[in-house]
Formats: sequence, C-alpha cells, structure tokens
Amino acid sequence: MIKNVLVGFGVFSAVVLADVPLEQKIGQMLMVGFHGTSAKPNSQICKDIKRYDLGAVILFDFNPVDKTKPKNIANKVQVARLTKELQSCSPRHDLLIAVDQEGGRVQRLKSKYGFYGNFPKAADVVKSGTAKMKQTYEKMAKELKGVGINYDLAPVVDLDINPKNHVIHGLGRSFGKDPKTVTKYASIFIDAMHRYGVLTSLKHFPGHGSSVGDTHKGFVDVTHLWKPMELEPYRLLNHKADTVMVAHVFNKKLDAAYPATLSGKTVDGLLRKKLGFNGVVITDDLQMGAISKKYGLKRTLQLAINAGDDILLFGNQLDPKKVVSTRKLVETVTQLVKEGKVRSERIEQSYGRIRTLKERLR
Repeated sequence: MIKNVLVGFGVFSAVVLADVPLEQKIGQMLMVGFHGTSAKPNSQICKDIKRYDLGAVILFDFNPVDKTKPKNIANKVQVARLTKELQSCSPRHDLLIAVDQEGGRVQRLKSKYGFYGNFPKAADVVKSGTAKMKQTYEKMAKELKGVGINYDLAPVVDLDINPKNHVIHGLGRSFGKDPKTVTKYASIFIDAMHRYGVLTSLKHFPGHGSSVGDTHKGFVDVTHLWKPMELEPYRLLNHKADTVMVAHVFNKKLDAAYPATLSGKTVDGLLRKKLGFNGVVITDDLQMGAISKKYGLKRTLQLAINAGDDILLFGNQLDPKKVVSTRKLVETVTQLVKEGKVRSERIEQSYGRIRTLKERLR
C-alpha cells in the first residue's frame, strides 16, 4: 500500500542532506538499465548500487546484445529472485525497480515468461467499463508487486488526438481524446497500483499524442501540432501523480532552444510553476535518438539537471555500442558541479524529492 507522506522538502533536507556524500546524492538521481538475470554481490550492478546508493534500475526482457538470451526477465521465479538481490545491494533497501508495464504492446512481463501477459491496451480497456478496468489494473499491480517491482512507468496520459501518430494512437496506448476522460481512467490505474504498493509515472509530458515522429529514432517537432489541452491531465492529477515522465519532443512555442526533457521553461516553468507539480520528474530514456544524436553526454546531463529533472534515465537498451556506466554518469555530474555548471543546490533539491517519494513505499 502506498502511503501519503506529507514531508516537506525543507524539513526533510535539514535532516538527511548534511552527511550524504555528493556522489550518493547523484546516485539517487540515476535510473540505469543493466545486463543480467541476477545481481550477486560481486556483479557490477550490485557494486554500483552499494557504492553510489543508486536510486533506481529499469528491467527489460529483450536483450539487444544477444537476442537468444533474456536481458533481465526470464521467468517469474527468476525475476522475484533478481529484485530481492537488487534490494539487498541497496544501503536502505529502497531501490526503485521499474518496468514499462502499460498493457497491449507495452508490457515487459509476458506470458512466454510465465506471467499473465495479456493485459489489454488502453484503447481497449476503456471499452470494458470502470469496474472491469479496476480489476484489470489491480491484477497487473499484484503481479508487479509479487515479483518485487515497485515502480511502473505508466500510465500514458497522452491524448489520442492525431490519427497519424503511430507511437501513441497506432499502438492504442491512450485512454482517449478528452482530457477529463483520460484523467479519470489514469486515476483508476494509479489507485490500483497504489493499493499494491507500486509507484507510477504520468507520461509523456507535455504531450506526445499530437506528434507524428518517434523520439526513439530522432528529433520530433510538435510545434504546429501540439495543443494546450494536452497539459490538462497533468494539471488535474498534479497532487495524485507520484512522478511525471518528460518526453523529448521539441515545441518552439514552449522553448525555442531545447526539447522538453532538457528545457527549464518546460519542466521548471510549465510543469512545476504553472501546473503546480511538486513531485519527482523523470526523463524519458536519455539515450533515445532525439537526444543522443544532438547532444553529448556531459551536455545532456547539464541541461537535464538544470531543467529540473530529478531522475535521469539511461536504459542501456537502444544501442549496445553506447552502454554508459553508473560510474561514468556519477563522475560526469560531479565534474559539472565542480565546474559550477550545475549547482549543488539543484542536486540536493532532487535528492530531497526522491527521498520523500521513497518514504511512500515504507
């Protein structure tokens, strides 16, 4: 069961920040993907979790290096053992263990691994009615919790407003066109997850439903397609959402220089100040083409942190040649702080938000 924790960042920070080394504050801001179906004490991922107090990991089934072998997910017993091993590596045993589990095409826990694996896509689940929808998502949450996964990177609150959009519309990932309808169904999803102690993430801010491109592959400009109504689910759910995931979409009307993930105008200005969201902001995978093809690692980290992002996601999934280590990420951010390109206060702000979020899991 998720608890509502009313711990203000100011109160929390005074208690916990003083004695925490910088590299561990940075470690809490990272979500990384890794290769392996176990996490023994001598494994690299376990060493990284211990040394840097790594905040989060993300699990995948598909192995981009060797398609004949699983990356992290082989079967139910193995996943439950893996998550237990991962948590035992964590100094406070509060590691966020995440998957993308929406239903439809986007579900990592598949039937071929012994999971249920037949959860309907959002476009279909809405046809079943709210009572059935609640049952469906509680079944999903129970299965996630049953194998030790405590963070679902869902629900999608993008509006289904562009029939040419193959990333959202084409895959049936949206609950509908109307913001209030989408909000209603997203709330059912969140409540179901919370009942079983699983955190959630609204995605993809500030709206991916109007786009025609795929940010996995490269630059996606939504300037002339995006509509302000796409912000409504975030405004309506700003006190209920655990986290918000920011997309790599570029919108000149919001920021003429940077895509949403790297934009202070979009994250700090629009999401936080205008829409009132004070929780944890997580990036979409920073190795996706929309970012990696245009920005180097150091510049990406500098912009993302300064924009107001709290959890920086590096899935190590999209290109086997571009796997980035936790050590490299921590050292790069540490260097940015030393050079004055990232203020230590920004690190502490994110650290405080993440620690507060994790209190809800206790």
